Amino acid sequence: MRPAAQYFDRRRVFPKISCAFILTGLLSACTSPPDSSPDVESASTVSWPNYESAAAQGFIEFCSSQYQDAQQRISALEQHEVKEAMLLSELNQLERVLNRTLGRASLYANVHPDPEYREAADACDQQFTGLISELTLSQSIFSQVADLDLDNAPVNERRYAANLLKDFRRSGVDLDEQAQARVKTLQDDINVLGQDFYKNIREDVRYVEVDATDDLSGLPQEFIDAHTDEASGKVRFSTDYPDYLPVMQYANNDALRKSLYVEFRNRGYPANEAVLKSLLEKRFELAQLLGYDNYAAYITEVQMIETPERAQQFIDAMNDMATPTADRDYQLLLTELRELDSSANSVGDWQKTYLSERLKKSLYQVDSQEVRTYFQYDRVKEGIFELTEKLFNVEIRPWAEGQPWDESVEAFEILENGEVLGQFYLDMHPREGKYKHAAAFTLQDGLAGQQLPIKALVCNFPAGNDLMEHSQVETFLHEFGHLLHGIFGGHQTWMAQSGIKTERDFVEAPSQMLEEWIWSPDVLALFAINSDGEAIPAELIEKMKAARDFGIGLFTRHQMFYAALSLNYYNRDPAELDLDALAIELQNHYSNFAYVDGTHFQLSFGHLNGYSAVYYTYMWSLVIAKDMFSEFEKQGLLNTELAARYRSKVLEPGGSRDANDLVEDFLNRPYNIDAFARSFGTESAQ
Repeated sequence: MRPAAQYFDRRRVFPKISCAFILTGLLSACTSPPDSSPDVESASTVSWPNYESAAAQGFIEFCSSQYQDAQQRISALEQHEVKEAMLLSELNQLERVLNRTLGRASLYANVHPDPEYREAADACDQQFTGLISELTLSQSIFSQVADLDLDNAPVNERRYAANLLKDFRRSGVDLDEQAQARVKTLQDDINVLGQDFYKNIREDVRYVEVDATDDLSGLPQEFIDAHTDEASGKVRFSTDYPDYLPVMQYANNDALRKSLYVEFRNRGYPANEAVLKSLLEKRFELAQLLGYDNYAAYITEVQMIETPERAQQFIDAMNDMATPTADRDYQLLLTELRELDSSANSVGDWQKTYLSERLKKSLYQVDSQEVRTYFQYDRVKEGIFELTEKLFNVEIRPWAEGQPWDESVEAFEILENGEVLGQFYLDMHPREGKYKHAAAFTLQDGLAGQQLPIKALVCNFPAGNDLMEHSQVETFLHEFGHLLHGIFGGHQTWMAQSGIKTERDFVEAPSQMLEEWIWSPDVLALFAINSDGEAIPAELIEKMKAARDFGIGLFTRHQMFYAALSLNYYNRDPAELDLDALAIELQNHYSNFAYVDGTHFQLSFGHLNGYSAVYYTYMWSLVIAKDMFSEFEKQGLLNTELAARYRSKVLEPGGSRDANDLVEDFLNRPYNIDAFARSFGTESAQ
């Protein structure tokens, strides 16, 4: 996903990444359903729920059979029934079972239209999470892997084994029996709390209702019509993104914008207060049991950045770099606000998007409502497909054997030279009970010679000929970039290296880089066409590009507020933590936009569970993305030779190499911050 745009609070790129390949060192980020997970000893002790829905019951039966398969494999491994030469291969097959089951459970829990099916997916997730917790504490399996002689084994096999051992240790396999029992209890509790945290956000849809006679000027008429109840004369806007974004961007009515902003920032309140505090407490206890000062130290150890201290240094460095530009642009916003309200002495967080829109129109002659006329959803989809085919020399066609879960979902497959590389679904439009943001989910990662990667793009965009914002088009391409990464990288020998299995603070970089294509006249010419058949004018694109960097300093500083919040909630003992006070302090320190009384942003910030302490990763990845893109700037955005090199060096290796090595191979040098720094009018990091 994009570097968490200022308007979006998107979840993880691949919810279930940690569960999708058992031992990644990120197990604590796994999600579980609301009920606590029982200890799992045998298939007969597992209590699987029954459902009236035949589809939901069918999924539970699938999960039960996969659970029994996984359990039998674990038992055979623990009882030394697997020959030494086959040990890693059998572990790989175990991960395959877990991957395909948890991938489906994660997706269906978030998108399936049948509420019972969503409950069944949650129940499946719960049981498998408990099983994985036990697996990671298996001294028998750990010892067998540790005893392997792999001196002459292939590099990737040695990497797989080394990472297994590291992840076993990070899961507490070296602890005594009592401590291990507590670790498992904590892991189960953390998973339950994480699922509750997300559920409370997802289900807390709020509304602002006004009279049709109230000031709705600035909003597109078709948008107003779609939200008007003719019988009552009321106009109703929800906190879901398809409603929230247009109101914040276009509505002239300041009171309307603030009302919806406050409701948006209070999703999950008050239910998530106790949930978040407990989540922080249990992760802190877990980290200390495992020998770390705090959870931030535990989670950053396996990232590119390595320590929470380095993460804090990065946050502060980005903030310092952005401040001069941010302060300049803030004054422009304030001046614009004073044109509307001469008594204004500050810009509110609910005003920044609207004022930015006005300034871009006056300073750069960019009218977003004009821009959106060139972006009909169906054309955008076909254009992104065509771009992918041209850039990477592949073919996208309908997948006849796909099994969509809703009539609005489409199925496709990607081919190269007639060979299928992977399959994917597009679930792109809002509906009741569906995941609210934008993400690329993994149904299953590929395994060389055994199974293809299958991904699902889940968004909430307009449909058919309805118009999209340019920012939504950018989001589409960004998320599609994750899908491509998962498919191109999904052909490894080892499941733990297949797909998007790089360090978490790198996974956004390929998709952030791909966003740049949506600003190219050559690319936009493929699909940016209005209802009269006219292509978007080249001069309008140039104006859009000129306006693009307005507010980048403000955006970066606000992102550093989010990153600092994430890090500082997890780098200390939560017993000393006042959630509200620290959120207010950090927003007022890092952002140009002050905290708004009566809001509780942190309780709707899903990344506090999924990414825990490492939200800095979005900006860290963006630095790398800008540097990689500099090669395309030099050689051409549609340079297929360079795209093939990028695909082979960065995307196709999946997690078989460290991210630093992938980027250095592509750039022929270590990455640096210079390209990113130029966004602020400087030539190098300060």
